This record gives sequence, C-alpha cells and structure tokens, in this order.
Amino acid sequence: MQHRVRAVLLTPNNTMLLIKRIRPGIDPYWVIVGGKIEPTDASPEDALRREVREEIAGEAEIVSVLHTIEDSDERQDFYLATIEKWSFEDRTGPEFSQEDRGEYLLEEIPLTADALDAVNLLPQEIAAVLRNAVERGELLAAR
Repeated sequence: MQHRVRAVLLTPNNTMLLIKRIRPGIDPYWVIVGGKIEPTDASPEDALRREVREEIAGEAEIVSVLHTIEDSDERQDFYLATIEKWSFEDRTGPEFSQEDRGEYLLEEIPLTADALDAVNLLPQEIAAVLRNAVERGELLAAR
C-alpha cells in the first residue's frame, strides 16, 4: 500500500497554499502539498516536512493530523500545518523537471467556503472536510 502525506498549509495571511495542476486534456484541478513517504524518511512527519521543502521551499510547523483517506491501494494522511515563508521558485521536487507532467502553480486560497467551492480541489473527500472545518472556524483557530 502506498502511504502519502499532505500538508494543509495555513499562512499568516489567513490563506491556504494549494497547487493548481494544469495538464493537457484535463480540466485544471488543485491539490494539497505533499507526496509519498520514502524509505529514508524517519517518520510520516519527516516525510511531510521534506515534501514541503521540495515542493515550495518552505518549512512547515505541523499542528495535528486533520484527516485520513484510505482504500485498498493507498493511505493519505492530511496534516494541519502552518507556514511563515516559502519560495515556489526555489522548489526542488523531481516532478517539476518532468515536462510531460504539465504545469504546477502555487496559489493562496482564502480560508472561506466560497473560495474552496471555487476550485476543483482533489480528492473531493478532503475538499468536503476542509469546507466543514472552515465553516466551523477550525482552520482560522489553528492559525
């Protein structure tokens, strides 16, 4: 089973960082920063910090596990985290150098239900979890 970790990154601007994916023949969609746990990672949290460094050249402060999605092939742990600084131009993840992978754009999304509804955030289950957390004020409270 593939094990992935993702960081719901809350910024000082009361926004969330998402990566917009643009691929030929597919409608644009947004994903949460993260990736698979590598054998060299000491823990899921270390893997998450590595992924944040690779994908947005930032340092995440992990707050808590927010949600887990699991099926027979994959487990994804979504962590709530804060971030103060990042530099998308300095990203180093191997996926960014593969031309056939399409475009990656970093976007700050306001922590509102309307802003979340305006993007095609995948997987849909985490989009619903985040929308509910926003409506209850939980994301702003974590910041």
